[in-house]
Formats: sequence, C-alpha cells, structure tokens
Amino acid sequence: MAMRWFNKPKPKEIWEVPVAWPIGDIEAAHRIRDICRAAADSAAKAGTPNAKDRQEEFQRFERAARAAMETAMKIGDDLLRDTAVRQIIDLCLTAEDVRTARILFRAIQAPTIRDEVLRDHPILAQ
Repeated sequence: MAMRWFNKPKPKEIWEVPVAWPIGDIEAAHRIRDICRAAADSAAKAGTPNAKDRQEEFQRFERAARAAMETAMKIGDDLLRDTAVRQIIDLCLTAEDVRTARILFRAIQAPTIRDEVLRDHPILAQ
C-alpha cells in the first residue's frame, strides 16, 4: 500500500500548467512573479559553476523563463509588462544568462524601470 505513494506522478511545475487564455494583465503579472519565484533556486544553481546538477537546473530555469516570457508578451499594459520583464531579467541574471537578460532589457520601455534595472545590474549597460 505504501508503494503507491512512491509511484505518484511528479507534480507539474507552475510554468507547465496550461493557462486558459485570456487572463487579465494582473493575473499574468502574478503568474510571472510566481514562475520566477519557483525557478529562483534552479537559476541560482545554474549560475554556480560547481553545482552538481548545473545542466539540469539550467534547463529547468530555461523552461521557466521561456514560459514567463511568453506570458509577458501577452500583457497589454506597458508598465505592468515592463515590471514583469524586470522580474524575468533578475531571474536570468541569477542564472548568469546575461545574453537573454540583455535582450529582455532592450524590451523595457519605461525609463524609470530601465534606470532601476541598470542600477541593480550595471553589467547590462555594457
């Protein structure tokens, strides 16, 4: 009887759960925040050179970031979208994925958010 517990399917990651579109901008922003929080540990491990499961953690981070980016593209409100993209940039830089972070940084339109990101991550100014 106890064996059934071990055979349970692994629960889906938040970014693997399908979304019934359309959802509102605020719900999308919350989803992105939740995805970034859930993937933060993987991003940190992916960004650590000597991490044991670095490649696996990087792939997990990438799946989460991709889902967050897809959700961000559907946000109509510019300021809300820029704020969500900023969270994804933080996640990318935690994983040492500077290339993706730079691409995302160029998508931010609000000067105040751009300045804030540059203050926190001067590497993006290069």
